Amino acid sequence: MLVTGGAGFIGSNFVHHVLDHTDDTITVLDAMTYAGNAASLEGLPTERFRLVKGSVCDAALVDELVAAHDITVHFAAESHNDNSLNDPSPFVQTNIVGTYELLQAVRRHEKRYHHISTDEVYGDLELDDPERFTENTPYNPSSPYSSTKAGSDLLVRAWVRSFGVQATLSNCSNNYGPRQHVEKFIPRQITNVIDGIRPKLYGTGENVRDWIHVDDHNAAVLRILEAGRIGETYLIGADGEKNNLEVIELILTLMGQPSNAYDHVNDRPGHDMRYAIDSTKLRTELGWAPRFSDFESGLSDTIEWYRSNEDWWRPMKQATEAKYAKTGQ
Repeated sequence: MLVTGGAGFIGSNFVHHVLDHTDDTITVLDAMTYAGNAASLEGLPTERFRLVKGSVCDAALVDELVAAHDITVHFAAESHNDNSLNDPSPFVQTNIVGTYELLQAVRRHEKRYHHISTDEVYGDLELDDPERFTENTPYNPSSPYSSTKAGSDLLVRAWVRSFGVQATLSNCSNNYGPRQHVEKFIPRQITNVIDGIRPKLYGTGENVRDWIHVDDHNAAVLRILEAGRIGETYLIGADGEKNNLEVIELILTLMGQPSNAYDHVNDRPGHDMRYAIDSTKLRTELGWAPRFSDFESGLSDTIEWYRSNEDWWRPMKQATEAKYAKTGQ
C-alpha cells in the first residue's frame, strides 16, 4: 500500500492502524512540510514500513511508487483553512495538481485508488437546519481549501467515468485524536491548558462541527478498501455534532479548569456555520460503526495522549502560537 501524506495527522494514524490490523506493508510518500512529522511514524516495523520524502506533484516519483504498489490511499493535502485564506497557491498545487498526478499514475498502471476528502466540500448548513450532508448533497465550497478539495474529488470521479480508474472516495467530518498538529482547534486548546494559557474561541462559538475520532475514520477507510464499490463515495461520520463553545468548555472541564476560562477572538472570515454527516450508506452497506460513539470518551482519550506525549508536540508549539499572535488569534 502507498499512503500519501502518511506523516500527517490522519495519514500517520492510518499507517499505525493498518500495520496493527493487517499484514500489509506500507510506503509513505510525504513532502514533510510543517504538517508532516517523522516522529508520528517512529517505532514502526522497518520490514513493513518505509518513508519516502517527496511531493505528490512530482510526476516521475509518483509514477515509480504507484507502479510498485497494489493500492494508493491519498491523504496528502494542504488542509488549514486560515492558511488557505492567506495564500491559496499551495492548496491548488497539492490538492489539485497532486491529485491529477496520482490519477494519471493509477490509470497508467491500473492500480486501486482511494481518495480522502472532507465534508467541507458541501459548504455549510444553517444551525437550525435538520438536514445533514449525504453522498448526493451538491458541492458548495466556501474557502480556497474546500474548493480545491472539491476540485480534486471531481477529478477522481471524472477519471473513474472517462478512463475506468478503480477508485473510491470518502468525505469525512472533523477528525480529532493523537498526532494532530497543535495549530488545529482541539489540540491547540488542550496544549494551551497544559501550558497555563487561556484557550481561544472564534467569535461566539456557535459554529457546529461533526466530530469523529481519527481511529474511527481510519477503520472506515480500511473497510471501504476491503468492500467498497468502485466509483462510489462514502460519507464517514460518528454523529458527533458539537458547537465550538461546547467543545472548549468540555476540554476545560475534563482538564480540571473552570468551564468559562477561555477568551473570545475575532471570527474567521467566511467561517462555515455547521457541518453534519449522514453516514447511513457506509453503515448499512459496509457494516461500519464508530468505536468512540461518545464524544466525551474520545476527547478524554485525546487529552491523555497530549499529556503523555509532550515531546511530540512541544517542538511545534511556540512557532504556532507566535503565528497566531500576529493575527490576534
